[in-house]
Amino acid sequence: MRGAAAWFAPADSVSHVLGAVGDLVEDVVVRLHGPVNMASDTDAEVGRRRGGSAANVVEAAVRAGGAARFIGQVGDDATGRWLTSCLEALGAETAVHREGRSGTIVVLVDSHGERTMLCDRGACTALDEPHPSWLVGLDTLHIPYYSLVGEPLATTVRTLAEWANERGIVVTVDTSSAALLATAGVPAALAQIAALRPAVVLANELEAEVLGVALLALDTTVVVKHGAAPAVVHRVGEPAVEVPAIRVDDVRDTTGAGDAFAAGFLLEYALTADAVAATRRGHEVAAATVRRVSAELSG
Repeated sequence: MRGAAAWFAPADSVSHVLGAVGDLVEDVVVRLHGPVNMASDTDAEVGRRRGGSAANVVEAAVRAGGAARFIGQVGDDATGRWLTSCLEALGAETAVHREGRSGTIVVLVDSHGERTMLCDRGACTALDEPHPSWLVGLDTLHIPYYSLVGEPLATTVRTLAEWANERGIVVTVDTSSAALLATAGVPAALAQIAALRPAVVLANELEAEVLGVALLALDTTVVVKHGAAPAVVHRVGEPAVEVPAIRVDDVRDTTGAGDAFAAGFLLEYALTADAVAATRRGHEVAAATVRRVSAELSG
């Protein structure tokens, strides 16, 4: 059985609504208390929470005071209902199909807060039959590169991006995963991204390293994040600008920090179209997210 939510926002609704299309999954977070003992036991703390890159962007945007909508597919199961209810309880909109089995990602977090993810995306990649109503009221459509991997999701996303560009909705892309980019191959990955006609591309330093100088040859604004070091904003025809990150002490988990940066960036960019100011806001929201998650773990 399939269910779909359609959105018909009135003309006088919230003026800036961020939409993100892609994954909404259950994260099984494994916080290691030491190195993994291969073929034996390793002491760890295990918890469950809502995850998925697109959903993380939506949550961070709402927590930062913005309006946001998740677009995607979850399983027609108790997990799927729990996942959407988590976002809706925060005040986010959800436009979803419900069919199949909800996805799960195992997140291994080491003692330094770095994470390694084992991914089973389940129903996420099965999103099809896009509807124009999913875009009603949006001024930004954000696409993680994850959403370009797997069919029919990738075709659905290309259709939504085409409609968004036709309607004057700003399209943005996050390159998401160095491993996925390398698997696709640089020419293919860049062609996929360019075909969406994004106004902004966000990448971390590993993703930018995989894509190389060709990333900066895209006819768009590119923001490269460098963790605790300054992010670099590359605008067509202008000198690169470094924007310092915000120091966070006692970091226990960095999961979702990149998506939180995207949320902060996009909320500000919708207001000002200023990529440098948006990068500052991205750092602020990312730092607030890391502090919140780390405090919850410490408590």
